[in-house]
Amino acid sequence: MMTKKWSKGERVIHATKPEWGHGEVLEAQSAQQDGKPCQRLVVKFTRAGTKTVSTAFADLRTAEESPFLAAAAREAAEEASRAVTGATNGKVREESGEDMLDTALDAALRDPIEMMTRLPDSVTDPCLSLRKRAQAAVSLYKFGESPAGLLDWAAVQTGLKDPMSKFNRHQLEDFFVRLNIVRDAHLKKLLKDVRKQEPAVINERIATASLAGQQAMRRADIGR
Repeated sequence: MMTKKWSKGERVIHATKPEWGHGEVLEAQSAQQDGKPCQRLVVKFTRAGTKTVSTAFADLRTAEESPFLAAAAREAAEEASRAVTGATNGKVREESGEDMLDTALDAALRDPIEMMTRLPDSVTDPCLSLRKRAQAAVSLYKFGESPAGLLDWAAVQTGLKDPMSKFNRHQLEDFFVRLNIVRDAHLKKLLKDVRKQEPAVINERIATASLAGQQAMRRADIGR
């Protein structure tokens, strides 16, 4: 069932492909899949280019729900649909949503450790079920420590096309180690709660998780 109707100009994140970066809806058409309403969207992603997706299959979220720069994405989403004009030396200057995002990004970079170790709302929001939070937490282990995996993770975490334009490799490696500590501690706490309330969920998540996710769950659950 279609839970949200997307409109042209809205900014989105593909929840299962966050490495695609922020996306802007270019076209939105009503459609049906198996007799149920959905939408066919043309979305331009910052790191993957223009994609055509169906909301019957693609798990799209608002930028505020993404694991990186929620505040920055919110500001960009509010401003992206209109130009902010002003007089500069007698000339009209237009500031785009991307400019606003860059400004907010610069502000966030003043506290890079907090930004790079922040867990997404999908993992921490108490309004979400334990099942959903556990699933989201295990999905964080999809990024490996290889150079490519590190860059993909950093791109998701910062929203930057090229994270190395702001950080060097040693900094990214250090941030990733710090994130692992935060991520592992939170997963352990989640699994402890899950085992008390919905123990069957643990086996479900292990069965569908990546190898790294399975190993992380077993480590966290053993140490409960």
